[in-house]
Amino acid sequence: MNHNQQATGSRHDDDAALSEFLASLMEYTPTIPDELVEHYLGKSGFQCPDVRLIRLVAVATQKFVADVASDALQHCKARQAAVVKDKRDKQQKDKRLILTMDDLSKALREYGVNVKHQEYFADSPSTGVDSTSREE
Repeated sequence: MNHNQQATGSRHDDDAALSEFLASLMEYTPTIPDELVEHYLGKSGFQCPDVRLIRLVAVATQKFVADVASDALQHCKARQAAVVKDKRDKQQKDKRLILTMDDLSKALREYGVNVKHQEYFADSPSTGVDSTSREE
């Protein structure tokens, strides 16, 4: 078998795998509804009647959101672990994780998305409260 025949056979296998994958998208219900994907694709000027392509975009979006959330969780855990090390003398009773915009911003920055906070945005309930109100 020469190189052209191998390339043709490989291409046929790739085409078959792609066809099988696209067919499986018809049976899959993504977390992000088709209507929502169609809406945002339409706002960007993209119109496509093929449901398989809409679901492919939904699956890619779902993966992106899951990856960002996972990375933000890792930033959150690292930040809270650093706080616990600073306060070793105090026993930490509350083991809940608190995800902040800073954690999310760091995770998004890894994917090339820069998020800027508004001046009035607060990550803690006491931010923006003057010191006389807190003493009461």
